[in-house]
Amino acid sequence: MKAAFLPDRGVVKVNGDGARDFLNGLVTSDVTLLRPGLARFGALLSPQGKITADFLITEASSGHGGGFLIDCPRALAQPLTDKLGFYKLRAKVAIENLSDSLGVLAAWDGDPSVTPDLAFTDPRNPVLGWRVLVPEALAQKVADLIGAELVDSAAYEAHRIASGVPRGGLDFTYGDAFPHETNMDRLHGVDFEKGCYVGQEVVSRMQHRGTARTRTVRIMLENFSPEPGTTIFAADKPVGTLGSTAGQNGLALIRTDRVADALAAGVPLTAGGLAIRLADPDDVLTASRQTVA
Repeated sequence: MKAAFLPDRGVVKVNGDGARDFLNGLVTSDVTLLRPGLARFGALLSPQGKITADFLITEASSGHGGGFLIDCPRALAQPLTDKLGFYKLRAKVAIENLSDSLGVLAAWDGDPSVTPDLAFTDPRNPVLGWRVLVPEALAQKVADLIGAELVDSAAYEAHRIASGVPRGGLDFTYGDAFPHETNMDRLHGVDFEKGCYVGQEVVSRMQHRGTARTRTVRIMLENFSPEPGTTIFAADKPVGTLGSTAGQNGLALIRTDRVADALAAGVPLTAGGLAIRLADPDDVLTASRQTVA
């Protein structure tokens, strides 16, 4: 089993008598289902349905003060704290950015021999393993406790990319991507049965009408790693944008209809002038057939 402290992740706490209902009325996941040791993937959207922040959220036990802990990009921890404060109004909640004192340890390739406090399985994809909310100074101690080798965060990044899970800021732009485009619907990040939340009408419409033409997909590289943001072409037609890469694995945000047409015509895809290929072409063809005008 491997473990890595993730310096790019922060933690925001929402506490108070009204915290559960407050969060449930704002985010894409069903907060009413949370309990200590269980997490959900979700996001806070703009009223137009675009992702302003995505995160994993869990409930803290009473021994840790109760409330809800949000594992989010560290760069967005304070903006998320401020945004939640904007929505607070008269809700009986307290919102605090804990990122200077609490961080995130990811563990994968096995199960922990002991389950620490503030630990939960990653709800997006079982292969991503576990998360433990812990101060950075205790990362080695917790890794030893759970029976994991502590490795560099780059190893987790390579694992994430190979698992096909996008990361905001690299694989999509916050404020410019819909949940379906980042596969949140496939990664258990949107509850389509819960009540209203910010941006819900747009997301529900995309779900029921099948209008998501852009998707994040896994790609395979041949001994090169173009910079994130490099345009992907089919012949001379732009069909997507390259995201994060590690070794021969990468992610890309593509127009499924255009790429499906290129596959059908036998037109190769290129990025930076070099050929790339889809890890799962059938997935793109299926997504394209499900898209309607």
